[in-house]
Order: sequence, then structure tokens, then C-alpha cells
Amino acid sequence: MIDQRYKEKIKTASEISDAIGSRPRAKRVIMCHGAFDVVHPGHIRHLMYARSKADILVASLTCDDHIKKANFRPFVPEDLRALNLSALEMVDFVVIDRNPTPLANLALIQPDYFAKGYEYMAGGLHPRTKEEKVVLDRFGGEFIFTPGDIVYSSSALLNLEPPRIAAEKLLALLDAEGITFGDLKAAVAKLSGICVHVVGDTIVDSYTRTTMTGGQTKTPTISVKYERQQNYVGGAGIVAKHLRAAGAQVTFSTVLGDDGWKDFVLKDLQDAGVVVRAVIDATRPTTHKNAIICEDHRLLKIDTLDNRPISDRILEQLCSTIAEVVCDGIIFSDFRHGIFNRSTIPSLVEKIPNGAFKVADSQVASRWGNILDFQNFDLITPNEREARFALGDQDSVVRPLALRLYEEAKCRNLILKLGERGLLTYRQRPNLNDMRAFFAIDSFADHVRDAVGAGDALLAYATLGEIATGNPVIAAALGAMAAAVECEHDGNVSVNPADVLQKIFRAEARATYLAGSE
Repeated sequence: MIDQRYKEKIKTASEISDAIGSRPRAKRVIMCHGAFDVVHPGHIRHLMYARSKADILVASLTCDDHIKKANFRPFVPEDLRALNLSALEMVDFVVIDRNPTPLANLALIQPDYFAKGYEYMAGGLHPRTKEEKVVLDRFGGEFIFTPGDIVYSSSALLNLEPPRIAAEKLLALLDAEGITFGDLKAAVAKLSGICVHVVGDTIVDSYTRTTMTGGQTKTPTISVKYERQQNYVGGAGIVAKHLRAAGAQVTFSTVLGDDGWKDFVLKDLQDAGVVVRAVIDATRPTTHKNAIICEDHRLLKIDTLDNRPISDRILEQLCSTIAEVVCDGIIFSDFRHGIFNRSTIPSLVEKIPNGAFKVADSQVASRWGNILDFQNFDLITPNEREARFALGDQDSVVRPLALRLYEEAKCRNLILKLGERGLLTYRQRPNLNDMRAFFAIDSFADHVRDAVGAGDALLAYATLGEIATGNPVIAAALGAMAAAVECEHDGNVSVNPADVLQKIFRAEARATYLAGSE
């Protein structure tokens, strides 16, 4: 775990005020404030200069909730930012400021000096700096402006190449929550035997592999040679397979056409141990998506599908099945291929058994699904594009976007999938001002081969993690590990617990090394 010597420097403003005493003091106190998202040479020079002007240096940092100036920021969560500052020898105390400005803490701590970067003085005092001056004047404090000979930008550095600190960030999160890597590993063992009912659209995903043979001279036609075709059960079907691979008892309700792909789906799922309760609709094909790939380049995708809403008869059958199947949790896996729409969703939701953990995932890659159609669920797992679509918001940065979706969906927990950036979770807390009402987990994918389907793996393992432990942090961590495993394989391959455990072991090994403990 994290070295206690460094953590002891991290205190509340009241604790710092008590420790340094009231003015006038025998020792001079200087205070710095900033985001300190990525501590760079400019920060170090700023802190060193400030410490040279006083006996005690208090480093104040803006909490995660009030950093909204750029997308995916802060990159480093507040607990880890505080630890980074506390590890610096010149820093005596660190405070995470829960307020949008440092004014309240300035008034409480009453430092002799408040250090600002030189850029805050150039061209006259900034309006916020003027507000700080009013507070300082009340108790006789002064500004000190540090030299601006070298100016660095955290945003610019992050845009160049964000550092890979997934293990460090996870360690800080677990430590703050009182969770260990042992708890994550123990949670994987608890997934077996959980009963889950998956309801959703089945998709057969085909990868047709080809090699380039040339092109036509008279028309812009690419000529390729057929090599082989690989077929996978996807859509809600792969969610069911992930759950079953994790050890859950899975019932899968879906709609299939009366064709050869139906037979392929039924055999594949039954071989995997999934109990299938399929409604056969002879008026539509089984949804099939065929990607034409040439030497790892996707040239074309050919979809065979019918997105008409299901008939009243089929809706009735699905409602009856939902009411009959006894389960610990139910997942509505919506790809908008007929089962889910605004007229069917209320009827399907109404039949969910009391006490079942309710999960929804609505994907809108090329259709009109809306995650907000699923209200008051225990967990929803949209990606950023789906969130923006649901809210009609293309401008907000990610965290306020996620908060708004969380509030409008009235869900207990939201996992916003951010692709290579990992995930952001909002969870039910006494109030949204709680210091960890939201948290982020980076991606643990080492070598991405095929990111398609990673969200389905996350959905399955996060659902089981929530049901097994009731802990959103553990659930999100398991989901992140499962998504990373899926990214490292071609096609929709079931993620098994052994691979998830291996990911956890590797993250633990790196975090343990970084923490300098055994």
C-alpha cells in the first residue's frame, strides 16, 4: 500500500490551521494553489521558489469535481495528485480543496504569503487574483509571484503523449476506498453461480479475410481473393457468453430469423452452456454483419438485417419469459434491431422480477437507440458517443456530460465507456458533492488487436461484480480488466476469469513495485 509517511502530509485545511497555529507565527507560511494534474518542471521550480521564501509550504490542489477546463481532465485523480505533491521534500502539507476557489482555505489557513505564477501578474491582476487579494488583505497576507522564465502546460504535455499510469491510478483509488487487489481477485471467485437473464438483439459477426490481387483499370474497383471466413455470435449473444464464461447461470431471450444463421447461433450458445429462449420470426432474417478485411484493413461491411419493431405477439412472448425467469440480475442489451423501442421498453421493464439487479446498454452505432429510454436502472453502460446522442450535447467535456446523463437517467450507477481512455463511473452517494461520487479507471489493454466487443465484456463482468459484491469500484475494475482482455483478441471471444485474474495480477505487480512494498 501507499507509504504512510507521505499520506501524513495530506490534511484538511482545519488540520493545517491547527498544526501551524494562528498569526503571528514564529515560522513563516507560504501557500501555493493549482490543479497539479501532471507535475512538471514548471511546477517544481514554482514550489522550490515558494519554499525558499518561507519555513512551511502548503500545497493546495483543486479537487477533481472543480476541474472542468478540458476533456478527460483531470488526467490524474485527486488522491494521486495529492500523493505526488506530498512526496516532494519541499512540501510540508497538502490540502485537497473541495471549493471551486481557494478563498475559503486562504481565510482559514491565513498564510503569510500566497505564491502565484508570474503569468498571473502580467498585464495586471486577474479578477480572481483580485478576489484573493481581498482575502489576504483582511489578515495581512501578501502575494509572492514566482519567476516566469520557463512556462510549461500540463494540457500540452498530455496532448503530446499521456503517461501510462493506469496501475498507479487504480492503486490510489483502491487505497482511498479501503480495497485491496486481493479483494478484486476474491470477487472474481464470487461470480460463479449468479443467475442472469439477458434480453436483447443477437448479431452474427463475420470476418471475411481476403488478400489483394489488384484493381480494375476501367472502374475504381478493388479486387481481392477470398481466404477464409470466421463467424462469431455477437450483440447480446456475446454478452450472454461472457457471463457464462465467468461462471454465471445464464438465460438468453432473443429473436432470430428462420434461417441457417439461427442454427449457428443456437448451437454456439448451447455449446457454451447458455440456456436459449429464442423467439423465431420467419418474417425477418437473423441479423448478420460481414466485415470484408484485406490484410488487416477493413474494406467494407455488409449488413443483412431488418430493424422493424417486433410484433405484439413476439413482445408478449418476451414479456412472459422475463416474468417467468428467476434471476439475480437482468441485462437489456439493446442494439436497436427490433426488440427495443419506446413502445416496447415500458412493457418489458414492467415484467422484470422484483429484486433483480437491472442493467441496460443501448448501442447506437448507426441507429436511433437512446440510453435514456431506460429509466431508474441499477446500472447503465453507454459510451461517450451514446451519451452525447442521448443528451443532444456535442460540446460539454466528459465529466459534466456524464453527470448530466447520470441525473437524467435516474440510475444508481453509470459507467461511461471512454475507449482507450478507460471509463468514468458515477455512483449513488449521499450527495454528489461526495469526494468520490465519481471515479475513473484507465484502460489496461496492452496490445489492442480488435476493440470491437470490449464494451460487451465490460458490461458482463461489471454486472456480475455489482451483484456479487455490491461495490461499484470493484465492479468497474473487473469490467475494465475484462474489456482489456477482449481488446487483445480478434473477434468476439468469450472472456474467462483466468484471463481477468491475470490482468489483475499484472496490475498488482506493477502497483506493488511502484509502491515499493512486497
